[in-house]
Amino acid sequence: MKKSIGAQAMPFPAPVWVVGTYDAEGRPNMMTAAWAGICCSEPPCIAVSLRKARYSYGNVVARQAFTINVPSEQHVKVTDYWGIVSGKDEDKLARAGLTAVASDLVDAPYVKEFPVVMECKVLHQIEIGSHTQFIGEILDIKIEESLLGPEGFPDAERLGLFVLLDGYRGIGRYLGQAFSIGKEV
Repeated sequence: MKKSIGAQAMPFPAPVWVVGTYDAEGRPNMMTAAWAGICCSEPPCIAVSLRKARYSYGNVVARQAFTINVPSEQHVKVTDYWGIVSGKDEDKLARAGLTAVASDLVDAPYVKEFPVVMECKVLHQIEIGSHTQFIGEILDIKIEESLLGPEGFPDAERLGLFVLLDGYRGIGRYLGQAFSIGKEV
């Protein structure tokens, strides 16, 4: 039997991604975001929702660009820290000892040490209550070549991805081929 727990924002699980932006002075800033996800395949797009009070919000509005950086488990503490501290108060990249790289496609930085980055230009901005959703067209995805499987797709086990559920949890166990195992039903 299912029990009602009321209407609330509780995704199971939530991705843990880092939004990369430049501020008004051109300083790179990173912000951890769980309110994000793929929202269109043609053109390929991702949506990220930010509160206006966040430092990154103004950066995205001004530059009309952002990156989505996908951290691995080895960067879980840094990723959590970037969700706690504001870039207006300190240089989060310097404190973490990580490297910002300028995208050649959009006016936003990405984290060199993270395995995957999506470079996005803003297509739409939608006000949704406490958050504004930015829909970004993915112009390119960059991935460490050593993390690709034999077919050229990312190898989930080697990526070392993690999600937010009741804390941070690793993912990666293979369950079956998508768009294929369902044919057995």
